[in-house]
Amino acid sequence: MQTGGMRVLLKEILDCDPDAAWRAIRSPAVLREVSSPLFALESLAADGFPTLWEPGEHEVLVKGFGLVPAGRHVIRLGVSSRQHGTVRILRDTGHPGSGPLAAVTHWDHSMAISADPAGTGKTLYRDQLVFRTAPATPAAWPAFWAFWQWRMLQLKRLAPSWRFDLGADILVAPSGETDAVPSRK
Repeated sequence: MQTGGMRVLLKEILDCDPDAAWRAIRSPAVLREVSSPLFALESLAADGFPTLWEPGEHEVLVKGFGLVPAGRHVIRLGVSSRQHGTVRILRDTGHPGSGPLAAVTHWDHSMAISADPAGTGKTLYRDQLVFRTAPATPAAWPAFWAFWQWRMLQLKRLAPSWRFDLGADILVAPSGETDAVPSRK
């Protein structure tokens, strides 16, 4: 943790396989669903949200309860892996652009996906947020903590519906690479 920052750290077993969880955390639709109804996110890209997040920057408009403007936020995504590729990590080091969100001066959110070490076929999900706000980071911590608890409850609720349907979920990128999107049962 960086000096002056606060951390929210969560760890849960999600009732889905790691590949489905990995696709889900890269889905803007899933982000919007786990944030709702507390926050609504609108893409500021000309084409709207992609099916899957790609590494890079994605600007969004955030509204509290879908009505109250909270400001713009740039989601800056990177993907990495650890432990010989068995842990996949999606990291957002974005920054706020306007509104009340501009109080956030540091944002580092990582989500790690791996197989449940107990061998259940489920997913070990680890989520860490390190943030700073101006001027009072400790005062903001309870709100971030509460929202992260809400997100985790939503992830746990949705995870059993994530699956991979061969043929239905395969996307072919212009580069010829394939990827998959989460689908619902």
